[in-house]
Amino acid sequence: MADHEDVLSGRLTDGGHELQARVYYADTDFSGAVYHARYLEFLERGRSDFLRLVGVHHTELEAGKTGETLYWVVRRMEIDFRSPARIDDILTVATRVAETGRARIRMAQEIRRGETVLIKAKVEAALINAEGKPRRFPREWAELFQPASS
Repeated sequence: MADHEDVLSGRLTDGGHELQARVYYADTDFSGAVYHARYLEFLERGRSDFLRLVGVHHTELEAGKTGETLYWVVRRMEIDFRSPARIDDILTVATRVAETGRARIRMAQEIRRGETVLIKAKVEAALINAEGKPRRFPREWAELFQPASS
C-alpha cells in the first residue's frame, strides 16, 4: 500500500504528472465559480508535486543540499481561462515539461474536470540563490526534466 505522501503527491505519467484536487467553498467567489487567483494555487501544487515525485525537494534546496541555498521562482506565466470549475468538482491538474534550459524550465499545465479542459497554462520557472542571483540546474536534473512528447 502506498504511503500518504505518495497518495497526496499525485502520480507520474508517461507525459508528466497528474494531481487530483477537490474544489472547496473557500476556492469559490460570490458566483460559486472558482476565483481566478485560486487556479494559481492548483497549478503550483501540480508543479510542486511533480518536482517532489521526480526527486527535487524544496526543503532540500532550501537546506543547501546542492551546495548553496536555492529557491524556485516563477518568471513568467500565461493562462487561458476556458470554463469555470465549481464547488465539489474533482479536478485533474496535469503538468508536463515543455522545454528546459540550463537555468530555466518551461512547463505546460492543464486543469481538467473529467475530459473538459478548464485552464491551460504555460509556466517558466528558474532557480535563484539566497541573494536572488540566477543559478543553473544541477547536472543530475537533466534527465529528470526531459520534455514530454505531447
